[in-house]
Amino acid sequence: MTLTQELAPPQEILQQDIPENVIFPLGDLYSDEPPVETELHLRQIILLFKCLEWLWRDRNDFYAAGNLTIYYSSNQKKSEDYRGPDFFVVLGTSRKTRKSWTIWEEDGKYPNVIVEILSPKTAKTDKGFKKELYQNTFRTPDYFWFDPYTLEFAGFHLVDGEYQPIEPNEQGYLWSQQLGLYLGIHNGQLRFFTSEIQLVPTPEEVAQRETQRADRLAAKLRELNINPDTI
Repeated sequence: MTLTQELAPPQEILQQDIPENVIFPLGDLYSDEPPVETELHLRQIILLFKCLEWLWRDRNDFYAAGNLTIYYSSNQKKSEDYRGPDFFVVLGTSRKTRKSWTIWEEDGKYPNVIVEILSPKTAKTDKGFKKELYQNTFRTPDYFWFDPYTLEFAGFHLVDGEYQPIEPNEQGYLWSQQLGLYLGIHNGQLRFFTSEIQLVPTPEEVAQRETQRADRLAAKLRELNINPDTI
């Protein structure tokens, strides 16, 4: 079944004088985004998601997703009025899984932060149309874009209704007021950093660090002729 078929209104509504290209959406809309373009794009989206979920693992007042449709018009057109940012975060909401982000079912909340991963196909749209959409319609306070191949990186904060470039710190990182975190390039990938410029790790990096710490401790104990298993 196609998205259009799923959104088809009851027969009595169809009989009214409504333009053909307008659909009255139901309350259970599925995401309708195309696959990400490359493996680097996919890995970058997953990385941002995993790091933020790990950092905020004890919080239940946010929603983060990647490549998920945001529906923002209650009179949903077949090909307009929805967008799927590569990565976005909504604050002050419930942390639960969703099939899409539907504005009129989420207390009118739009993303607080959006990150677009650039590609030759999407760069012009991300820097032009989407930037204007996120500024004028979504009113998203923090907007960033990143190219995983060229490492082009930029960020904007909404000031008096218009996006203003975010000035980098000494490390070249950009501050997100909404997240209370820096975004910056580390080993060719876009990562989060704390206000103290500490890298926000993935769960795997945390586990690896703990394993290395345990190995160093065991080695030190063996130097002292102490059996680590007895501790």
